[in-house]
Amino acid sequence: MTTKMNKNGVSTCKAGEKYEKFQMTIGRKRRTFYHYDYRDTADNELFSCVKPTLEECRRLCNEWLKKKEDRK
Repeated sequence: MTTKMNKNGVSTCKAGEKYEKFQMTIGRKRRTFYHYDYRDTADNELFSCVKPTLEECRRLCNEWLKKKEDRK
């Protein structure tokens, strides 16, 4: 999948969040998805996911951030 958020398969997200909406055909249905990237400014670690809604992407990112905090 080529998106504006990737260059040669590498995320171009520098800091904070970036997302892009795209459509994909599965069977005969056309579905909308969000490609979501979030780069943590503290350690430069990248969270990335593809989900049907932006809210779901943000929820998963918040869970990821919470797990990272708990590890410290």
